[in-house]
Amino acid sequence: MAGILSKVFDPNKREIKRLTKMAEKVEALASDMEKLSDDELRGKTEEFKARYQGGESIDSLLYEAFAVVREGARRVLGMYPYPVQIMGGISLHEGNISEMKTGEGKTLTSTMPVYLNALTGKGVHVVTVNEYLASRDASEMGQLYTFLGLTVGLNLNSLSKEDKQAAYACDVTYSTNNELGFDYLRDNMVLYKEQKVQRPLHFAVIDEVDSILIDEARTPLIISGSAQKSTQLYIQANAFVRTLIKDEDFTYDEKTKGVLLTENGMTKAERAFGIENLFDIRHVTLNHHIIQALKAHSSMHRDVDYVVQDGEIIIVDQFTGRLMKGRRYSEGLHQAIEAKEALEIQNESMTLATITFQNYFRMYEKLSGMTGTAKTEEEEFRNIYNMNVIVIPTNLPIARDDRADLIYSSMDGKFRAVVEDIAERNQKGQPVLVGTVAIETSELISRYLTKKGIKHNVLNAKNHESEAEIILNAGQPGAVTIATNMAGRGTDIKLGEGVKELGGLAVIGTERHESRRIDNQLRGRSGRQGDPGVTQFYLSMEDELMRRFGSDNMKAMMEKLGMDDTQPIQSKMVSKAVESAQRRVEGNNFDARKQLLQYDDVLRQQREIIYAQRNEVLESENLRSIVENMIQASLSRNVSLHLEGGEDPEEKNVQSLLDYINGNLLNEGDITLDDLQGKNSQEVIDMVLAKVQEKYDEKEEQLGEAQAREFEKVIVLRAVDSKWMDHIDTMDQLRQGIHLRAYGQINPLREYQQEGFAMFEAMIESIEEEVAKYVMKAEIRNNLQREEVAKGQAVNPKEDGEVKKKPVVKTNQIKRNDPCPCGSGKKYKNCHGLLE
Repeated sequence: MAGILSKVFDPNKREIKRLTKMAEKVEALASDMEKLSDDELRGKTEEFKARYQGGESIDSLLYEAFAVVREGARRVLGMYPYPVQIMGGISLHEGNISEMKTGEGKTLTSTMPVYLNALTGKGVHVVTVNEYLASRDASEMGQLYTFLGLTVGLNLNSLSKEDKQAAYACDVTYSTNNELGFDYLRDNMVLYKEQKVQRPLHFAVIDEVDSILIDEARTPLIISGSAQKSTQLYIQANAFVRTLIKDEDFTYDEKTKGVLLTENGMTKAERAFGIENLFDIRHVTLNHHIIQALKAHSSMHRDVDYVVQDGEIIIVDQFTGRLMKGRRYSEGLHQAIEAKEALEIQNESMTLATITFQNYFRMYEKLSGMTGTAKTEEEEFRNIYNMNVIVIPTNLPIARDDRADLIYSSMDGKFRAVVEDIAERNQKGQPVLVGTVAIETSELISRYLTKKGIKHNVLNAKNHESEAEIILNAGQPGAVTIATNMAGRGTDIKLGEGVKELGGLAVIGTERHESRRIDNQLRGRSGRQGDPGVTQFYLSMEDELMRRFGSDNMKAMMEKLGMDDTQPIQSKMVSKAVESAQRRVEGNNFDARKQLLQYDDVLRQQREIIYAQRNEVLESENLRSIVENMIQASLSRNVSLHLEGGEDPEEKNVQSLLDYINGNLLNEGDITLDDLQGKNSQEVIDMVLAKVQEKYDEKEEQLGEAQAREFEKVIVLRAVDSKWMDHIDTMDQLRQGIHLRAYGQINPLREYQQEGFAMFEAMIESIEEEVAKYVMKAEIRNNLQREEVAKGQAVNPKEDGEVKKKPVVKTNQIKRNDPCPCGSGKKYKNCHGLLE
């Protein structure tokens, strides 16, 4: 019944009918375009741009623009898009996925929507899976765009910042998915707006869209680096803090768990570290380390807040009393506790910025893609990217012979049969492409063929030019090519002379992939543009997929029937069982990607807020009002914390509030205990803010307008970047251990969302506190400049998202025989050097 209904109400058929009518309108303009001279044809681009600027929509220009590109392609490339290619182009322009079989000319198809959307002047990105294909398409199709008066850029990993800016400023930019994502992350780490390379994301056409948006969707792009935190500084800060006396050198506030150095403490610090002014902007890091060391000693208690197990600090959940393995305190507090407990200080590489392809590509105003195989993943494309899959008919009917699977009882029997088949076809000169799922399989078949003396090429999916070259020649008479299924995507196999008469290209699959899409890709290598061809899959009962859906019964049946390894069975029942196993695996993979997206969406919302704030900082000429809002928020929080509850707050709370004001906002003596007594919260806030305004005005006058504005930017950028990087790292730690909560009948995703939100709120408060403190307290040098909080490098981790830890280069190294900085009088190697 369902089959009959789908035939009657097939939405794809309706779409094809509509697209056919639109394609006919483009074709109707062919003769008009043919009559134009080259200059007149080129002049159409400026005419279209002017009409668009004048208020015409891009959709209304579609028919003429497509006709111009067709005629341009005939003159420049010697190619003329078929009606089915026009249909594919329209589908792309509408933000869909055009499924077009291999050899149907996807690259040429994309030129029409790319040209049309480039007329807006907002830039179009053409995305490919590797730099070889990006370079190839940019030089080939670039000729057409240049002829029509558009600019073409190629964005490669090796380019300088200036070259990248030039590439992104072009009307059409070719790039790989990795490079686009990394450029976006790097743009949100720059210190000056002029250093950005990308423009707002407008329209992208993704080639091999299933490979990028499905296969690589679980691989996050990560910029990893070592934050500039010296292990040594934690040890020094810890040794110094041990010498301080509570209430004399520092104050500790029970309510906020906050610690502050007194004037006496600051003087001690300056003497201990041999510096003139602890609040000089150069000493922000040292100041931070001292405060964290103080917190570790004052507010973090062993066997209450944390335990020490196997040389590691493990956090104790305050509410449940459970150990939270894998979690680390942020902002260097964890390292400060490690120094306190004389443990090895773990200064790992940090994640400085991260994004998944799913979230990166969803930021484009319009997204489209093309591939030979997307229909099996249609639900995922629709749910996650809001793109429909339109199956475009082939230009000529498919003449390929797709044979039923041959199933052997053992792997050995299967491979022997594969080699025999290859040898037979090779003898008569028919080219053979052998597809394998794993690299080991390709090497095993290669060894068999070498024994038989059959010349062949082996390709293991490492994308580079020689791979494309080998795939290109895989259709020549007598060629035998062994390749992993993904090798050489995007490269057409053209048949050599006399190969059609031999039956075309033979494609042999050595096992089924867990995704039907990958099997279909392999099949699609043969029989391009109506060519003959044959495809055959060889399976065995020992294949991973066959084992997954329980092939033991079938194996037993084959043995009962007395079938040995030389006799395959061709059974529709088995083929159907394999396909249903593939469907199950695809479903599981979809669920895994969907879950990853749900987790990443928590970070996406936070990322958008922080990046928007960061952009505002870079774009703004004057940050004073933003800074004042942060000071007010920080002050209000502390006032309500100390003065709430009752008419007459205890004297110690008022004293704690005074300590906070003196330590973070004003100079000692600006406000006294008497000034605070008897006032309500709002009165205190108003009084302190008035004093803050005065001090701010003085600072501005002393610095001059230009330097005051730059000073604000330096402080805000530093606070936002350092806190955000710590936050990403903490979120990463939380994400890794959160699944364990499921054992307690708790929904891990909901927990992650709630805890992530609470951590984000705490981070925002922490940014406000830091900005308030340093704007009001920091001393400024004349050579003030913005500095990177950490050095990062792009990492493209494996599917499971594991990042190899980078070696951390330690700075300010103390030599082994130097006196230990802790003041013990011992040599460093015999004291704290033992902890290194």
